[in-house]
Amino acid sequence: MGAFDPVVSILPRPAWRTAYRAQQASFRVGLLAAHTALRAIAKQRLRPGEAALRALRREYERLLASDLANVERGLYPPTLLFGMPLYDYAKALPRFLLDMPRVWLRSRRGDFSDLPEDADLGRFPAYFRRNYHWQTDGYLSHDSARLYDLSVEFLFMGCADVMRRQVIPPMVRFARRSPGRTLRILDVGCGTGRALNQIAAALPGHRYFGVDLSPYYLEAARDGLVGVPEVTLVAENAEALPFRNDYFDIVTSVFLFHELPRRTRRRVMAEMARVLRPGGLLVLEDSAQIAEARDLAFFLEGFAAQVHEPFFRDYVRDDLAALVAKTGLEGAAVRRAWLSKVVEARRPA
Repeated sequence: MGAFDPVVSILPRPAWRTAYRAQQASFRVGLLAAHTALRAIAKQRLRPGEAALRALRREYERLLASDLANVERGLYPPTLLFGMPLYDYAKALPRFLLDMPRVWLRSRRGDFSDLPEDADLGRFPAYFRRNYHWQTDGYLSHDSARLYDLSVEFLFMGCADVMRRQVIPPMVRFARRSPGRTLRILDVGCGTGRALNQIAAALPGHRYFGVDLSPYYLEAARDGLVGVPEVTLVAENAEALPFRNDYFDIVTSVFLFHELPRRTRRRVMAEMARVLRPGGLLVLEDSAQIAEARDLAFFLEGFAAQVHEPFFRDYVRDDLAALVAKTGLEGAAVRRAWLSKVVEARRPA
């Protein structure tokens, strides 16, 4: 629960708008200072041009404005604006800070196979057996799962949850066209369950499913989703989803596809289309791509150079909307969300 949750529902609109802006400004200032200090220690010099910086600031402001507008349109509750689990992050912060020297040394060595000895690596595909983001243990330990959400919020200046919940508006609109119907909603690559948690808050009373390769992250998801009454989490490979054809009303995925090799991207997309019912809704969110965000190319290309994301350079030029269309889904629409994008499409009825 966020710090403002107990009272935000009774605050007048100007009050929670002001509180939200103050919250995001404090995140931005504090985390920007931390980023600058870390770059100085690591002797990394980012030199974006003025046009690239203007584009970054413009899209950031548009993201925050969109977040507020979605609440005002009734697409998700105002409590989500303050839903960051600050107490949990404060508890994880000392461990996160102690781990940062290990992350830095791993990046200096270029060692992306520094994985826990007790992990059964044979059960995972080769592309998954690595230290994404140079993070300790990759996705293969409980410690990694406990630090992951904090580290992503750190990376994205307190806007990771803001970006994640941009998948919610098309889902809510879809649900409103079927009042009274209990929907089956699947999140592919659900990780620690942050996206599912926000979706369930905006769309209560439906049946939720999550699939992820990491059993460790799914344990964290079970803890975080304890308040969601109907949720099923499965440790499986999304290249062969363990569900029958046409089973789900909505299928989503948040920040998965940029971590997949090209061929795997296509297999996962085909599986998501297979389990989606005719007339069902697909909503993808992932990193922005060159196709719609050429003005952010400096940052997108720099990301792959600084953080261990081996498939990112290919991903940013492998347009998700085109990939969706090749799968046979229709009406693919793209919406920018700062450093991310949302793609929604329908399976033909």
